[in-house]
This record gives sequence, structure tokens and C-alpha cells, in this order.
Amino acid sequence: MLFGRQLRIGIWLLAAAVGLLLSIFLAVSYGAKELTLAAVWSAVWHYNPDLTAHQIVHDLRLPRVLGAVVTGMAFGAAGAMMQGVTRNPMADTGILGINAGSAAVVALSFAFLPQISYSRLMLLSFAGAALATLLIVLLGSATPGGLTSMKLTIAGAVIAAMLHSFSTGVAIYFDLSQDLAFWYAGGVSGVTWAQLKLMTPVIMLAIMWAMLLGRPITFLSLGDESAVNLGINVRYIRVMALTVVVILAGVSVSAAGSISFVGLVVPHMARRLIGVDYRAVIPLSALLGAVLLVWADFASRMVQPPREFAIGAMVAIVGVPFFLYLARREGREL
Repeated sequence: MLFGRQLRIGIWLLAAAVGLLLSIFLAVSYGAKELTLAAVWSAVWHYNPDLTAHQIVHDLRLPRVLGAVVTGMAFGAAGAMMQGVTRNPMADTGILGINAGSAAVVALSFAFLPQISYSRLMLLSFAGAALATLLIVLLGSATPGGLTSMKLTIAGAVIAAMLHSFSTGVAIYFDLSQDLAFWYAGGVSGVTWAQLKLMTPVIMLAIMWAMLLGRPITFLSLGDESAVNLGINVRYIRVMALTVVVILAGVSVSAAGSISFVGLVVPHMARRLIGVDYRAVIPLSALLGAVLLVWADFASRMVQPPREFAIGAMVAIVGVPFFLYLARREGREL
């Protein structure tokens, strides 16, 4: 029985990894200008800056596709952790307002620090995500009965609305509407190799940290009382998990903007495929999140080339109906 479950987990993880590799290849190969397999392979391994096809692959498509991979992994893993720690099936860094905190700080950075480096922007984005998380927890805990899943969702919606309004006000006052449009809609077209070199190690280390927390998060997902009986320090694990979520959200938003619903959809898919062991749910959610965002970016480029749609809108096509379905199901269970 145990061997069969481990085998199923291994098969799905391998399938997701293979699917991600195929998705990367297709996204790099196809676009406004289609490229052959030989051209893509040559551009990746034998880059020649004098060849147009190599420039398209190396300078345009590959950074944005890898950006979609890295940020998709971050949003997927963060969503899985949020849902496990809070026992809230509608938890997601975008829906709960954490992304909005990062976006608000980005707006302030554009207004007062227009020449800011990406490394500092990433740190400030992380700080914004941390502040939003703190506000959400405090607001949700301020009412009688303490912090519950529904209160967390409501508090997140309130904080998200407040921060979005604040960001819009800053954009209007400082005439930043054009600059901030990218951050509201989300997208990876602006990701550069320099950003990837900086953000990829941070996100990978955070995901590995998340996987180390997988066992206690599994117990937390069963309820605080059960976790305590199993010897889990609930408050410590919750703080550690939220710290990882803040890192993942802050770094991702600083590069790709405020993209919602990735962390909502993929953890449900992962749990449906392999069960509720978060040691496996977190890495599978990361892989599925990467696949989803790569395809969303690919679709945004291919719907009406050479024009592009916002990647956030493409993800929302899947995410909004799924969110409404979950909200309706949760309403029946209350």
C-alpha cells in the first residue's frame, strides 16, 4: 500500500517534470516567428549573436519562458503552503492580498526611487508582502473567535482592496499609470537574464525550505488539535510557513507583477492526484504552477500575434470559475 502510494507520487512528479520540459520547448519554439528544433537547440547551446533566430531565442523567448517557470513554481508552492497552514481551500497569495502588498511597495518605489536596482526592488517587494500578511493576520484575529479560514479570506479581500486603491492613487498622483499597468496585469515579457540570476536561487531555496516543512504542514492541514497531539509546535510552523510564502510572493511579484489564481488552482490538482501529504503536494504544486504559467504566457502571445494579452487575464480565465466553484462549495458546508 505504502509502496503503491509512493510509486504514484513518483509517477506524477515525473510526468509533471516532463510536461514542464515539453511546455518550455514549445513556448520557446513557437511565436510570431516559428523556429525549427535545430534552430532552438543551436541558440541554446551554441549562441551566435549575429543570427536573428538565436537572438529571438536567447534574448526574448528564453528569459520570459524561464521567468514564467520560476514565478509559476513560486506561486504554486506558496498557494499549497497557504492552503495547508490555514486549512482554507480558497487561500492564494493573490486572493488574500499578499501580492497587493508587494505591488503597493513597487508603486511607491517607482514614485520615489525611479532608478532603483532590481535587487533592492525585490527586497522592498518582500517587505510589502510581509506587511500585507501582518495586516491580514491582525485584522482576521481582531474579531471574537480568533482567526478562522473564512475570516482570513475576508481580511485578505479587505486588505487587497485597500492596497489596490492605494496603488492606484499613487499611480494617478505621480503619473505612473503606464509604468504600473504591467504590475497590475502581470507578465513575464520584461524578465531579463540578470533578474533570473538573482531571483532563481532565492525562489529555489525557498521552495526547498517549504518542502522541509511539508511533514508538519500535513499535520497542520488536519487541524491544530491533531497537530499538537502529534508533537507539532503549531505557532512556530505557521510562522515559518508564512515567512516562506512571503519570500515566494515578494520575489515573484517584483519580477512578474501581481498574478492571482495560480496558487489557488494547482494545489487542488496536486491533492487530487497524489493525496494530502504536503511533502509531495508542495513540489508537485510548484511543477504544475510552472506549467500553468508557461502555457498562460504562451497563450497570451498566440491569441492575436504580434499583440499580447495580459498573462494575469489568461490565468483568470481558469482561476475565476474555479474560485466561484470553491466559494459555492464552501458556502454549502458552512
